[in-house]
Amino acid sequence: MTSKVIGRLRRAALIALFVGAPAAVAFTLHAGRRNNSRLLMAIFTLWVLSPFVLLVVACVVSKRWSVLTQATLYTVMPALTLVTLALYGYVAFGPPRAQTAAAFVVVPPASWLLIAIAVPLAALISRRLSRKGEGTSDLYRR
Repeated sequence: MTSKVIGRLRRAALIALFVGAPAAVAFTLHAGRRNNSRLLMAIFTLWVLSPFVLLVVACVVSKRWSVLTQATLYTVMPALTLVTLALYGYVAFGPPRAQTAAAFVVVPPASWLLIAIAVPLAALISRRLSRKGEGTSDLYRR
C-alpha cells in the first residue's frame, strides 16, 4: 500500500469520526431526553464519546506504525463508527423500550475491546511478516 492510499484512508476515517461522534452524542441525548438528571446525561455523553477519543488518539500516534497496522486502524475507525451509529440510532429512534440505556452502556467497552484486539493483532502480523521475507518488509513499512 502506498502512502497516498494510507493518507486517503486516514482522511476518510477521520471524517467518519468527526461526523460520527456528534451524531452519537445527539442519539444519546435524544434517547435520554426524558431523563431529568443533567449530570447523568453528561456522564453518558462522555462515556459514549470515549471510543471516539481513543480512536483519535490512536490516529495521532499511528504515523510511526507499520502500513498494515495503520490500514487496520483506518478501517476499524469508520466501521466502528457506522456500527455504533446504527445501534444508537435504532435505540434512540426505534420502537419504545424499557432499557434504552443498556446499548449506551455496553457499546463503548465493546468498542474498546475491538480496538484493543484488532490494532495490536495487525501490528503483530506486520512484525512477523516483515521478519519472514526480505522483500516483503518494504510492503509493510513506510
